[in-house]
Amino acid sequence: MSDKQINKYFKSMLGDYKPTENEEFMNPKQLAYFKKKLLDWKNELVSGASDTILGLSEETLQKPDAADRAQLEADASIVLRARDRERKLISKIESALRRIEDGSYGYCQDTDEPINLKRLEARPIASLSLDAQEKHERMEKVHRED
Repeated sequence: MSDKQINKYFKSMLGDYKPTENEEFMNPKQLAYFKKKLLDWKNELVSGASDTILGLSEETLQKPDAADRAQLEADASIVLRARDRERKLISKIESALRRIEDGSYGYCQDTDEPINLKRLEARPIASLSLDAQEKHERMEKVHRED
């Protein structure tokens, strides 16, 4: 199924749907909503990566001026670092999509408690509740300071 067909399917199924606290948590409609959100995000990132590859391949590092070459190399390095972060983000998106498929999406991996819908809306790749995430970050900070 192409991306266009998938989007058409989701649009017909979801319309202008937004998950609310007044419905069963992670019901099929909520799962479809978050799946579409994640797929759209992933497609946007993949498209940007393709544009970067095309842009970098069109750039020529055969500039006669050393300053121009250095600037092109510095710019390319920044773009590649950003794309590496996006590659890692795509991996997290794919992990969230797998959690949708196995039925664990929306539940904290530490406590098995539901993750707040507002948190999932803001960060659909979230795998920890806000409390568990804060605890995790405090532990990281303690270990980093050692």
